[in-house]
Amino acid sequence: MSITTAISSAVSGLRAQGAQLAAVAENLANSSTIAFKNREIDFNSLVVGNTTRSGFSGGGVIFRAHQELESQGLLRTTDSATDISLNGRGFFVVSDDTNNQPSGFNFSRNGNFSKDQDGFLVNSEGMFLMGQRTDDTGAIISLASNDLTSVEPVNVGAVAGTAQETTIVRFDLNLPADSATGSTFTNAFQIFDALGIAHQITTQWTKNGPNDWSAVFGTPVQVDTVPPVLSADYLVGGFNVPTAQIDITFNGDGSIATFNPNPPSITLDNFVAGALSPQPITLDLGTIGLTDGVSQFAGTTATPDIEIFFIDQDGVRFGQLSSVEINNEGLVEAIFENGVVLPIYRIPVATFQNPRGLTHINGTIYDEADAAGILVLKRPGQGDAGDIVANSLELSTTDTAEEFNKMIISQQAYAANAQVISTADELFDELLAAVR
Repeated sequence: MSITTAISSAVSGLRAQGAQLAAVAENLANSSTIAFKNREIDFNSLVVGNTTRSGFSGGGVIFRAHQELESQGLLRTTDSATDISLNGRGFFVVSDDTNNQPSGFNFSRNGNFSKDQDGFLVNSEGMFLMGQRTDDTGAIISLASNDLTSVEPVNVGAVAGTAQETTIVRFDLNLPADSATGSTFTNAFQIFDALGIAHQITTQWTKNGPNDWSAVFGTPVQVDTVPPVLSADYLVGGFNVPTAQIDITFNGDGSIATFNPNPPSITLDNFVAGALSPQPITLDLGTIGLTDGVSQFAGTTATPDIEIFFIDQDGVRFGQLSSVEINNEGLVEAIFENGVVLPIYRIPVATFQNPRGLTHINGTIYDEADAAGILVLKRPGQGDAGDIVANSLELSTTDTAEEFNKMIISQQAYAANAQVISTADELFDELLAAVR
């Protein structure tokens, strides 16, 4: 090997070990950075010479830096309801501008999101989280759910208050079997229409004969207001009548025998509800053959009377947005003061055939590139997308002990290459002295 070739090889070694030291420094500096992926240096022999009887001409070393984007960092639990992490190979879709088109979207695993002053979810690097809008059941509205055109900035500030109309009323009560035929008993329960307005419905239970009862549901009256003039259209079984009636017969053991109509239901007219269409309400009076709802047993009081254990319904009055959280299914849920929880977005997970091929933009932000392969949006937990873990953050993949070991090796190699150059320089001096 010639002296000049030795110097060239040593210089390439200095460059490579300098890059290794820089990578170690970057990794150690980011040992606490959320979702940071370790920087690695790959070394390869550069063979440009050949070996003959008359001598040897050597090469050197070349290097290439990359990040281990497919490595999984440990997950740390947090107290924030909008912190999320990925346990898998996928990425969150993010953007630095809420007006960006899909071509301007980026990708990150930094799930440290919080609500900004405008209501958008933004991570600690200032990137807006992108999600797919859903209906009230959590189903994605867009038909192109695997395409970036289906995502938009997650804006919880645009969510207004909401109410939930009553769809079912559950009864658990006992009608006194020892009451006389013709006896009547009255109770009332509350329901809510689609606007969150409460209505009081009075029910009159009448014993028509042995094991034969009827329940008449009166016209609802708005709670806490002067009763307005109401429409006479109060529907049951598809017929317009001033009141709604359900007939119930019982078996000899106090269990339900029949309902008429079956299943029992009433419908609040849209004039009363203030909604665009009538509001059907299912009456869960129990199961035929059982005593799990309305029953008929002898009363426990001296004077026979109806015994109400509970009357429950699923409607709630209007409530303002209280908080926002992201669950393990990737659903962004709006939580209202009245207890209603509604999904408003689903967080998609972006996957690539070769994540290493992504272009590093800044921090933990990456962009598409041909080398990364085809982008596919998936639901959390689908295929290689990985699971979304709520209330957690992914830690850096840096192992400080390993980085210190790399630093020692790099320092020794750097010093050895520097010694080669120093030795070659001395040989040149001796050669020049011999020539003189």
